[in-house]
Amino acid sequence: MIDSGDLRKGVTVEIDGVLYQVLDFQHIKLGRGSAQVRLKLKDIRAGHIIERSVQAGTKFSRARVERQPAQYLYADGDLHHFMNTETYDQIALNTEQLGDALQYLSENATCQILTHDDQAIGVELSAAVELKVAQTDSWVRGDTAQGGTKPARLETGLIVQVPLFINTDDVIKVDTRTGAYLERAGGR
Repeated sequence: MIDSGDLRKGVTVEIDGVLYQVLDFQHIKLGRGSAQVRLKLKDIRAGHIIERSVQAGTKFSRARVERQPAQYLYADGDLHHFMNTETYDQIALNTEQLGDALQYLSENATCQILTHDDQAIGVELSAAVELKVAQTDSWVRGDTAQGGTKPARLETGLIVQVPLFINTDDVIKVDTRTGAYLERAGGR
């Protein structure tokens, strides 16, 4: 069991038989009433997001989610195929189960497959990934009127603001939590 005061982003709990991942939480204390916790939860299997308020001190059943090292292989329509790097088993997840993680997955990328009761329910990415710049405009020296950044479309379709010196075909590191440019990578 986990107390509402111990909830953090990323924790997986089970409420009424449904697995939810905590996306955001906020403790609220109004006047003389008891404190409440406002939760933003993502249904891991269905993919939708709900908001729920509970009394402070409410206990939740912590879901046992296991992580397995995996490599992204390829997409086949709505299914995305991964290989467990320890057992070489192949696992398929649909687009809804992956959600925003798809914007950071390129072929052969490593990640963690999340499983609950031996059923794959999603992926967990590292804090930063390396992606290739598919298209970005060239720049002219002295063209810094917009703060020295420009949009770049990456190989996965994600659009990121990058410094002016980044060119098409460069490999960059992107923060998977914020979607922000971190630095130029050494290459793949």
